[in-house]
Amino acid sequence: MKDNSEEMFPLVDECGNIIGAATRGECHNGSKLLHPVVHLHVFNSRGQLYLQKRPDWKDIQPGKWDTAVGGHINLGENVEIALRREAKEELNIADFRPVSVKTYVFESDRERELVNTFKTTIDEEVIPSEELDGGRFWTIEDIIKNIGKDIFTPNFENEFLNVIYPGNHT
Repeated sequence: MKDNSEEMFPLVDECGNIIGAATRGECHNGSKLLHPVVHLHVFNSRGQLYLQKRPDWKDIQPGKWDTAVGGHINLGENVEIALRREAKEELNIADFRPVSVKTYVFESDRERELVNTFKTTIDEEVIPSEELDGGRFWTIEDIIKNIGKDIFTPNFENEFLNVIYPGNHT
């Protein structure tokens, strides 16, 4: 498998207004074209956080642990449709209530994303799809212990520390 570099993404301003379109390849080649994504943090009722393992064939951060659900908003989709599509595609979950947490701009050396972050709590079994290299629930303590050890994606670490679990992490 590999990512489709010709897949079309909307380009947006920092308020989420569509201002154009570009391919995945154009968005991920260092151009810093701002494109929207969705993230869903999946907790269980014990407070553990589900993380997905990114497959080695991904073009961004292969082999790292990452947000439970993360994906691009396709041209013609809105945030809610993209969030539900990605949750179904990646974790086979359809019955959940997303709670909006924050929308912010994330920038790396290769890309710039408008991240629409949500969280939910589910206690049903999570079954990762073949798009992923598996996944599991982590305790908050185990996540904090492993930050900065090149286990997680930089985007997940940033979002966890500043959006999902801000505060004292020592």
